[in-house]
Amino acid sequence: MGTAEKIYIKNMVCNRCILAVERELELMELSDFKVLLGEVHLPSALSKSQQSHLRMRLENLGFEILDERKAQLIEQIKQTVRAMVYREPGAPAVNLSQLITEKIPYDYSYLSSLFSHTEGITIEKYTIGVKIERVKELLVYGELSLSEIALTMDYSSVAYLSNQFKKITGLSPSHFKAIGKIKRTPLDKI
Repeated sequence: MGTAEKIYIKNMVCNRCILAVERELELMELSDFKVLLGEVHLPSALSKSQQSHLRMRLENLGFEILDERKAQLIEQIKQTVRAMVYREPGAPAVNLSQLITEKIPYDYSYLSSLFSHTEGITIEKYTIGVKIERVKELLVYGELSLSEIALTMDYSSVAYLSNQFKKITGLSPSHFKAIGKIKRTPLDKI
């Protein structure tokens, strides 16, 4: 047995993604692994053949194994932002830069610069995009009022949420709700 291995995977955005990756690992007859959003922890390193096989299987599902350390950092930032936006209702609001540096032990200014340079947008704009997609989802579900959505998503007011929503989507939240099911964007496309 070799040393433990951590594999970073791009485009994992939900619990179904975790289940899909777990299934592929089981089909490869691997064991004692742990799958989280964006990463797989293995007790030992994969052989070149296993790496190639896993890469092919995951690509068929729309995932991508990240080899370069900078790409891995970008994916970790995205996963941290998604986890913050999709945290449990009632969980306390958190400072984004503090959360990122707690999860990823690098200076925030380095991570921010790397993200902006690589992705072409700031971490803050990416976060707004993820939040707006979450708002769209909540609007389509119809279980919460707009004021409850604003509170859940840490907006200071319904007006601020509505203005940001309209600026990003071109629609008011109420207009979106009427046509929303056809206007959502998958998280891996933000």
